[in-house]
Amino acid sequence: MNVLSLFDGMSCGRIALGRADIKVDNYYSSEIKDYAIEVASNNYPQDNKNRLGDITTINGSDLPTIDLLIGGSPCQDFSGANKNRLGVEGSKSRLFYEYLRLKNETKPKYFLLENVKMGEDHQNIISKELGCEPIKINSVDFSPQNRNRLYWTNIPLVTPKHYNIGLNDILEYGWWNDKYKRKERGRPEKNKARCLLESDSRPSARPIKMFHRYFTTGFTTLIFKSEKHYLDCANHYIENFKGLKARPENGQKYGEIDQKILDFNIDLSVYEGVRYLTPQEREDCQTVPRGYTDGLTNNQVACILGDGWTVNVIAHIFQGLK
Repeated sequence: MNVLSLFDGMSCGRIALGRADIKVDNYYSSEIKDYAIEVASNNYPQDNKNRLGDITTINGSDLPTIDLLIGGSPCQDFSGANKNRLGVEGSKSRLFYEYLRLKNETKPKYFLLENVKMGEDHQNIISKELGCEPIKINSVDFSPQNRNRLYWTNIPLVTPKHYNIGLNDILEYGWWNDKYKRKERGRPEKNKARCLLESDSRPSARPIKMFHRYFTTGFTTLIFKSEKHYLDCANHYIENFKGLKARPENGQKYGEIDQKILDFNIDLSVYEGVRYLTPQEREDCQTVPRGYTDGLTNNQVACILGDGWTVNVIAHIFQGLK
């Protein structure tokens, strides 16, 4: 099978093909992020001769017959995390049309496109262009991570295999508060990490800011030393900082939290030991082999895994190729 992988990242599609036991003759890939290419090259050096670079420079007529076209076009302009969602007209997500161009030029037998949940208007545009409706799959059934995604494909569907594994099962050390997070957020978390995101590569550095973002938005996965450690942090935060803003406003030098810390010399030692996921735990969340991203910084690992695919989900879809 000849495969063309667009927006290849660190070649999660390549891992998934192997996990699905699909024989690959040639794996052509397009990617521009240097350290994503580095990781893919380290793990699949046999594919280095077929790395094609920038998608906009690829001509489908220069390639041999492509049996499978795959890709996850940039999602920033679709994502609910982006207040100014421009959809397929956005500067990044309009690269969907490059995927569509190469699909028309190579005419593969099978195709797969992945993207985030989005507004119905944008979803309908993509569905019309690809000639099919997306499948909605959440990674909770395949990994320790809550990750809702859309998959447009003409690969026949097979019955999924569910993996009963939670976040606490893969932690290298520490504790994650499944029970209390459910209570505070009012929704079941099923002992799953919050969806890994590319923006995880730009983390808050101070423990108090880490906890503030976690406690007020739930928009991060934070690990504690123990259940008692979490409760101590929560009680301290509620007593001292609940309702305060972390960012400066209206020409202020400090946000409300920092200003109160300065004014009252508040002891912050209770937050020592809170942490984000380790690179190995992030690999587990995306069901990537442990050690696959070795050699990168923590922030680089967070970036490319947040951009990547949950390999077990893709391998499940690829089972239909048989």
